[in-house]
Formats: sequence, C-alpha cells, structure tokens
Amino acid sequence: MAKGLTRAHIVTEALALLDDVGIDGVTVRALAERLGVRAPALYWHVRDKQDLLDEMGTEVQRRVQAAIAGLAADTGWRDGLSAYARALRAEYLAHRDGARTFSGTRLTDPEVLRAQEPWLRAWTAAGLDLRDLIDAAELVTSFVVGFVIEEQERAQSSDERYSVEERDRRLGEGVPLVTASAHRRGDSGARFERQLGLVMSGLGTALAPADPARRQARGGRGMQASG
Repeated sequence: MAKGLTRAHIVTEALALLDDVGIDGVTVRALAERLGVRAPALYWHVRDKQDLLDEMGTEVQRRVQAAIAGLAADTGWRDGLSAYARALRAEYLAHRDGARTFSGTRLTDPEVLRAQEPWLRAWTAAGLDLRDLIDAAELVTSFVVGFVIEEQERAQSSDERYSVEERDRRLGEGVPLVTASAHRRGDSGARFERQLGLVMSGLGTALAPADPARRQARGGRGMQASG
C-alpha cells in the first residue's frame, strides 16, 4: 500500500480527474498515473472503476447533505425536497459529466443514509406516508438527474449544435408555436425552477396527510396501515 495514500485523497483526485477528462477517461490506471503510483496500490482502497464511482458519488451526496444541513428541523417536505433538488443540481453541475457519472451509484457510507432519518421522522410524524415520501424523493432525484444530463450536454457541446436560429431555419413556416417554444425556454436556472415548481405542485396533490379513507383507497399501504 502506497504510503500516505488515503481513500479520501483518492476520491478528491478522482473528482479532479473527472473534471479534466470526463467520465470516459476516468479509469483506475489513469487515476494511478495522476497520483504517481502504480494501479495495484489503489486496489487496497477501491476494487475497480465501479467501486471508485460509488465512492465519488457518496462524496457528492455528503456535500449535498452539508448544503442542506442548515435547514430548520421543522422544515416541511416541500421546502426540504426543493432544497435537496437545488443542492443536488449544484453538486452535479460542479463536475464535468456530473449527472451521468453519479446517478445510480451506490452509497458506501451508512452515515449518509442515516442522515435521512430526522427528515423522514418529522414528515411521517406530520401524517405523511413513508412510501409516498420515498417515491417523492426518488421522483425529485430522477427529475434533477434528467434535467442536468440535458443541461450539461448542451453546455459541453458547440453552440452550433443547439442553435435556435438554425432550428428556426430548418422548421420553416407554418408552425409558429413550435418555433416559439425554443425562444420561450429561458436560461437553464429559471427553467429548472419552473419545472421543479411543476413537480412540487404535482407532489402536493399526492402527498396529503394519510387519513384512513385515503389509505383504504390505496389498498391500506404505508407505514401507519401496515402497523
């Protein structure tokens, strides 16, 4: 084992390597070269590239949790999930190919999972169904992943590829609403907030406190119904 080589340092350098070369260039061999060691030295800490990506994704989630750690304990689910969505987007955008790299990675640190407990406890105590909350969190995560993949693809591509003027030229006449749609998109930050608002509005309809009649209509599922 290389002297002074720690998992934390490996992950930090792996994230820097990702920013330099993109996900396709992140390999154990390339990381070893960056660290000035032979690849076998890294296998004391990470088994393979997927294990490395899991560690990188876990670090990103730690940073997301740190970003929302200052929220008040009584923050409602809507504000809490919105803050999580914004923090997740920010962390994905902080790294080249961020959303594509970190989505689907396995959390390797139990403390990252344990940090969810106070939020789930507060929201279920307020009458919300646990399975509904998990579905909502996964839906919000999926929205952020998809949005940022598209956002980063556009940002990392040439201007000509997504030229609105070229799109207008190819469309021609007779489709004024389709033509106008590209001009009404706005910048990515404003678009993210609009679309996140739509997601939250839909969830607001679904995540009403779990009264007995509602639980029965859904087949009695959920934490309170299962006893």
